[in-house]
Amino acid sequence: MNSIDSFLKRFEHFGVELSLERIYQLLDNLGKPHLQVPIIHVAGTNGKGSVCAYLSSILKAAGYKVGRYTSPHLVDWTERICLNEEKIPSSILEQLLVEVETAIQPEQPSPTQFEVITAAAWLYFAQQQVDVAVVEVGLGGRLDATNVCHQPMVTVITSISWEHWQKLGPTLSHIAGEKAGILKPRCPAIVGVLPPEAKKVVEKRITDLECPVVWAEPAKLLAESQEYNSLPVATYQGIEYKVPLFGDVQLINSAIAIATVQVLETQGWEIPITAIKQGIAETKWLGRLQWTTWQNRQLLIDGAHNAAAAQVLGRYVRTLNYPSISWVMGMLSTKEHSEIFRALLRPGDRLYLVPVPDHSSADLNQLSTIAQDICTKLDFCQVYPHLTPALEEAITDSKNLIVLCGSLYLLGHFIKMKSN
Repeated sequence: MNSIDSFLKRFEHFGVELSLERIYQLLDNLGKPHLQVPIIHVAGTNGKGSVCAYLSSILKAAGYKVGRYTSPHLVDWTERICLNEEKIPSSILEQLLVEVETAIQPEQPSPTQFEVITAAAWLYFAQQQVDVAVVEVGLGGRLDATNVCHQPMVTVITSISWEHWQKLGPTLSHIAGEKAGILKPRCPAIVGVLPPEAKKVVEKRITDLECPVVWAEPAKLLAESQEYNSLPVATYQGIEYKVPLFGDVQLINSAIAIATVQVLETQGWEIPITAIKQGIAETKWLGRLQWTTWQNRQLLIDGAHNAAAAQVLGRYVRTLNYPSISWVMGMLSTKEHSEIFRALLRPGDRLYLVPVPDHSSADLNQLSTIAQDICTKLDFCQVYPHLTPALEEAITDSKNLIVLCGSLYLLGHFIKMKSN
């Protein structure tokens, strides 16, 4: 795995540069593998990973050979590229990366790290002759390296909220315009519930491109259990199914997935209701409202890396009826720290602030000041040099529910640490 890390590190200094020129050039050099794969293209601020996980699980249950490409990874690069829910073997990924590097012409601008791994994914899916690839947008949509297919079978926009404004633009309208950039002429679109400002932009694009559209509504909850290991049952379009991922947001995410496969059925795909139910029930998506243990203590882990995701976590935690929460949190410097704290912190809570290893971590003392300004009645607020002492103190200090959150990279570090 280290060889994959060190290989891809060589492309890190090219940064995130939203443009399609380099990826088209690279894919041309590789024989245009992206044109050999039928795709479902999924964009959105939050929910796109869960929707991709539902879709690939349903399509696998229906008997299809399914590729799935998502980002970021939690522990290692192989998580990003899956075939029938199995991570790509690292030896095969290494071979593909060498193949991609060989295709980079010295006189052409070097591709970015994301473009290199994206090209490897297209190559893998083409070589494996998948029936379908479920492809998640990395950042934005219009200029994202995944946006190279002129005729996806379906395009999906899960949600739009304020994130990555540094690259996508300062308003929801700008961000919506970038996400709507994945829509293609007369290609079916499935769209989740959007804020009015964003919906207006997406609607105009859909009209201009004459896309048949389904505006998905959240599924209805039929039964809900407070036990974290027994699954709620939901219904959408007359289909009753168990929802294995936690949080009320999964009612819209699962509905979007069902609406998407129903469009595929109109295109001749055979996806029986039994496959929809089984596929959803078997869906796994790491690091999103996931229960785990640490030193024999149950804890909840969740990315909650932007305001909308933090609101989902906050709502879920409050259904559990704990008197107060111990938050172990780390955040990147680029995130909207105040909004995340507002969504989560309540009087009496305890806050343990930690750095996000190997990333541009927010200044912990600044975070501490912001948190105590927003929630003046925190029971405790302390900064720690590493995650381990913070978790150990959180466990020793109280009987509170312990939640580790604030960054998917932090969760990846925790999962890796736990498995060592």
